[in-house]
Amino acid sequence: MTGLWGVRPRWRTDVLGDFFCPGCGGDRNYRRQHGRRWLRLIGTPVLPLGPVIGSIQCTSCHGRYGVETLDQLTSVRLAAMLRDAQYTVALAVLAAGGAGSRAGRDAACAVIREAGFEDCSEAQVLAALAALTGHSGGEPQEVDGSAEGAGSGLAIELHAALEPLAPHLAQAGRERLVLQGAWIALADGRYLPQERSALAAVGRCLRLGGTHVDALLEAATRAPR
Repeated sequence: MTGLWGVRPRWRTDVLGDFFCPGCGGDRNYRRQHGRRWLRLIGTPVLPLGPVIGSIQCTSCHGRYGVETLDQLTSVRLAAMLRDAQYTVALAVLAAGGAGSRAGRDAACAVIREAGFEDCSEAQVLAALAALTGHSGGEPQEVDGSAEGAGSGLAIELHAALEPLAPHLAQAGRERLVLQGAWIALADGRYLPQERSALAAVGRCLRLGGTHVDALLEAATRAPR
């Protein structure tokens, strides 16, 4: 008789979407579901027993996970956020260096193209810089998160691009973003004070301490890209 009876949940789908499946190890489709436990007779639900905790089910492996799984970025989303972060760091350092150096502009464009903006031209970079700072280049701009005016637009962009990304990057990934900015700053010589200020702001947004950022900047001078 025992085999005739059983208790199993009955699920209903609330939302469909994309997520990073821990079972598959990649981006997959999911069903967000809620359910209720049922007493079953020969597999047929006959008596509701109470709700079960909502869950996420992968449509590929059919594994079931807690809703907190959706906090993990998909690979596609992470790549897009990292691309935007590299672009914003390059603009911030370029603005701090004045964008008046050919070497600096070339280095910034190289980082931006490496990030995935393969068709990005110098003219487009300078236009984006002017749109954010109201300044076409030449004189260095403060981008330290505390200045008003021209630098404040880029400071806002840094916070928006880097802070949501920081919890999802390993330390090496966060360090590389700082180093990419350092390579742009060093392309035309030593760091300007405004460039150090901008790179310190990058480090703060990425949850790297000031001493750590200083060490990265020093390392970049000894081992340029």
